[in-house]
Amino acid sequence: MVSTAPYGAWQSPIDAELVASRSGRPTCVGTVGDEVWWIAPRPAEAGRATLVRRRADGTEESALPAPWNVRNRVFEYGGFPWAGVPRPAGGPLLVFTHFGDQRLYALEPDAPGGAEPRALTPVSALGGGLRWAAPVILPERGEVWCMAEEFTGEGPSDVRRFLAAVPLDGSAAEDRSAVRELSDDAHRFVTGPRLSPDGRQAVWLAWDHPRMPWEGTELKTARVTEDGRFADVRTLLGGPEEAIAQAEWAPDGSLIVATDRTGWWNLHRVDPATGAATELCRREEEFAGPLWTPGLRWFAPLANGLIAVVHGKGAAVLGILDPESGELVDAAGPWTEWAATLTVNGTRAVGVAASPRTAYEVVELDTVTGRARTIGARHTDPVDPAYYPEPQIRTFTAPDGREIHAHIYPPHSPDFTGPADELPPYVVMAHGGPTSRVPAVLDLDIAYFTSRGIGVADVNYGGSTGYGREYRERLRGRWGVVDVEDCVAVAAALAEEGTADRARLAVRGGSAGGWTAASSLVSTDVYACGTVLYPVLDLVGWADGGTHDMESRYLDFLIGPPDEVPERYRDRAPLTRADRVKAPFLLLQGLEDPVCPPAQCDRFLEAVAGRGVPHAYVSFEGEGHGFRRKETMVRALEAELSLYAQVFGIDAPGAPLLKLAE
Repeated sequence: MVSTAPYGAWQSPIDAELVASRSGRPTCVGTVGDEVWWIAPRPAEAGRATLVRRRADGTEESALPAPWNVRNRVFEYGGFPWAGVPRPAGGPLLVFTHFGDQRLYALEPDAPGGAEPRALTPVSALGGGLRWAAPVILPERGEVWCMAEEFTGEGPSDVRRFLAAVPLDGSAAEDRSAVRELSDDAHRFVTGPRLSPDGRQAVWLAWDHPRMPWEGTELKTARVTEDGRFADVRTLLGGPEEAIAQAEWAPDGSLIVATDRTGWWNLHRVDPATGAATELCRREEEFAGPLWTPGLRWFAPLANGLIAVVHGKGAAVLGILDPESGELVDAAGPWTEWAATLTVNGTRAVGVAASPRTAYEVVELDTVTGRARTIGARHTDPVDPAYYPEPQIRTFTAPDGREIHAHIYPPHSPDFTGPADELPPYVVMAHGGPTSRVPAVLDLDIAYFTSRGIGVADVNYGGSTGYGREYRERLRGRWGVVDVEDCVAVAAALAEEGTADRARLAVRGGSAGGWTAASSLVSTDVYACGTVLYPVLDLVGWADGGTHDMESRYLDFLIGPPDEVPERYRDRAPLTRADRVKAPFLLLQGLEDPVCPPAQCDRFLEAVAGRGVPHAYVSFEGEGHGFRRKETMVRALEAELSLYAQVFGIDAPGAPLLKLAE
C-alpha cells in the first residue's frame, strides 16, 4: 500500500552504506589472448583498485590481493595502468602500476606457487615522484613502452613527460639510467605510444600549456629504428585549434584518428606519410571526448576492417562503423551509455556500459552475430528496482535563449507519495570537469535522495562535452557565469512549472562542480543551501602554483590569461566573495588532495566565520581528489542528507545529525 508522507521524509532501503559499497565502476578493460581483464574498485578495502581476470571459461577472479592498488598519479587523475600479453607457455605476462609507490611492476599470475609482482622501475623521492601510464608490452624487444612523468623539483609544475622504454628484466628497478627515453620531443604533455602493426611507426598525442587537450593537440609520428629508437619525429596533424582525442592503427596499417576539426569529434583516416585526413562518418555527434587521462579509448579498429565506436550526442552508445561506406549500426541491448574504454579481439568488441536501470558492467559484442551480453562485473539489484528513479532527458532555455541540457529525476518510491498540497525539494547537481558530462544512468547517490522524496536535477551546463565544440566553449572566459546561470535557469524552470518547491532548492557539486556550487551561493539567492565537495575556491592561489601541473593553466581558458584580466580572478572567486554567503552550506574535503588543496577550504572558512551563516566542514584523512573509501562516502552522504533535512524542515529517518556552526 502506498502511504502519503512529506517529501524528504520517506523511508528508503537505499542507505548510505549500500550506496558506498556499490560506489565506483569497472574501468580500463583489455584483452590478453582470449581473456578479458579490467580494473575494479574496492571501496571497502581502503578504496584500492584491483585487476580482475575473466578466463576463457567465464570464471572471474581478482588477480591481485590487498594491498596492491592498480592506479597511478599521471596528470594526478591517473592514466591507463596496465597491459598484458599472452605467452606460448606459462600463462600471461602483465605489467601494472602500483599506487603506493608509483612503480611499474611485472606479474606472471600463472607462475608456479603464484609469483609475487616484481618491480621494473625505481622509486623517486623527488617531488611527486616517477610515474608511468599507458604501457605497451613488446616481448620481442624485452621492453614495455609507455609514457612517463618525472618530477625534477619539489614544486607541482617541476615535471617533465616523455615516452620511455622500460626493460622487462627488472634492471631499471634500482637504476634510473636503464630506462631508455624514446624521444627528445619538447612538448609538456604526451600520451602513450601506439605502434603500427609492423612495428616501424609510432604515433602519440602532445600539447603544451596553456592549452588543455580538448582545446588543441598535435598528432606526432616517428619512424622506429631497428634498435628501437624514434627517428624523424614530426607533427602529422592538429594544432592550437584542433583537438585530437585518440589515434589508433588499424590491422591493415591505416591510421584512424578522432579529431574535432568539423566542430565535433568525428573519425578520419589519416595518411601517415602526408597527414591528409579523410572523413569516415561525418555527423553532429561525438565519437570521442575530453582526454583527461592517457589511454582513454572511444573507438577500436577490428581485424575485418570495421571499427567499434562509442558515439552520440549527449549520450554514448556502441556502434559498428563501416569506414568504406560510412554505415553505422548500433548494438542492440539495454545499455544507453558506454564508457571511454573499449577493446577488440577478433570479431569481439568489449567495453563498459550502463543504463538507467543497471550500473556499469563489462559487456561483450559479437560483431558477427550482433549479440551483446554482460560478461563481467554483472549488475545485481541490491534493492527492488522499483526504488530506482527514471531520468527525464530535458532541454531548458537560458534567459539569452541558449539551450541547457539536463537530466531530471523526480522523487520516486513504490511505498510513498507526497501530499497533494506540497511540492518536493530539489537538489541541483553540477558535475565536475567542467569539461565533462554527466550521463543518464543508474546512480545510487541520486536514488538515495529520490527514494526519500527529494528530487534531483543533473545539469549538463554550457561547457559540458557531448554536444560539440561550440557548446563546450561556452565557458571560455565565463566560468562562474555560464555554469551558474544554467543551473539557476534549470532550478527556476522547475519551480515555475510546479515541479519543485521554490523555497527548497539546493545546489551541489564536486571539484569544478564544487566551484559552481560555491559560486552560486555567493552570487544568487535561488538556493536555500548547498553542498560543496573538494572545490576550487581561490582563483589567485590556483593560478599561482596552487594546483597540480596539468590544470595549472586551465584558467587561461576558463577565466582568461591572468595578466590580461586580473580583476576576474579577484572578483569571481568564491573566496573573495565569501561575505555574500547567506545560505547554509556543507563543505567536504580530502586532506591529501593535490588538485584542490584543503588550504582553500581553510581560507574560505576563515572568511565566513562569525557571519552567522550555518555551516559544517567535514574533512577526511587519506582521501584525495574524489572519495574512494567506503567509510568516507557513508559519512559524506549522511552529512549531506542531514543538511537538507535541517534546512528544508524535514524529519529524515536514518540521517545522523550534522552539527552546523555559525
